[in-house]
Amino acid sequence: MHRLLSLVFSAFTFLLAVAGAIESPQYTVIHSESDFEVRLYRKSVWMSAPTDQISFEKATRLGFHRLFQYIQGANLNSSRIRMTAPVVTSIVPYAGPLHSSAYYVRFYLPLKFQGSPPVPLPELHLHSDEWDSHCIAVRKFSGFARDNNVIKEAEKLAVSLNQTSWGEFTFADTDAYSIAQYDSPFHFVGRTNEVWVNIGAEAPGCESKHAYAY
Repeated sequence: MHRLLSLVFSAFTFLLAVAGAIESPQYTVIHSESDFEVRLYRKSVWMSAPTDQISFEKATRLGFHRLFQYIQGANLNSSRIRMTAPVVTSIVPYAGPLHSSAYYVRFYLPLKFQGSPPVPLPELHLHSDEWDSHCIAVRKFSGFARDNNVIKEAEKLAVSLNQTSWGEFTFADTDAYSIAQYDSPFHFVGRTNEVWVNIGAEAPGCESKHAYAY
């Protein structure tokens, strides 16, 4: 089963990388530093797969397997949904079983389905999340996103933010962050991953209502 899920995830992400003209959530960069930037994302709808795994890698793989079934037609309309990027795994420390992290794996719905997302089959345990326009602080990192490096990358972003005025507008009470992955596992050089941290609506340029999606 583990091997099957790995093959499904690898096959899908390979198709994601080669499909061409892949849709992504739209944003405007409103501030740039040498090691991070702040983006204002437009309103968007995502399909979310919560998981009870205690590993980032396992949560991403198993959550994405359910999302893969959904976009392949496991929804009430039997709609097949085109690939999008990135795949986002949101992490909320201490919110899972035995104070472990809680994970939510998310798929951005193409514009065609933003207004009326196909309803997933109940057994997939998926739900749609509507995000209002809001700001996200972003740090890029290369290589593969693994259990042993995602926390370190999130900590680096937190340090960078706290060295600027943007640190005043992060949601320190939740310590939540997300990992966005853009590349196929077959892409070994020049990989692009990102750490995302939500920025409050009171920050300059982020006056739109902020949506929490947990």
